[in-house]
Amino acid sequence: MKLEDFQVYNLSMDLGQEIHTIVKGWNYFDKDTIGKQLVRSADSIAANLSEGVGRYHYKERKKL
Repeated sequence: MKLEDFQVYNLSMDLGQEIHTIVKGWNYFDKDTIGKQLVRSADSIAANLSEGVGRYHYKERKKL
C-alpha cells in the first residue's frame, strides 16, 4: 500500500492544513507563542505516520 492510501494519513494532512489556516489569522503574539508550536505538532502527526509506514521491512520483522 502507498502512504496516500491510508485514511488516517490523509486526515492528518487535512488537520495540518486546517490548523495552519486558523493560526494564520491570529495576531503576531499568539502566532509567535502558541501558534508555531501548534502548527509544528500538527505537521508532525503526518510526518510520524509516514515514517512509520516506511519502516516495515521483512528482515526487521523476521528478527522479532
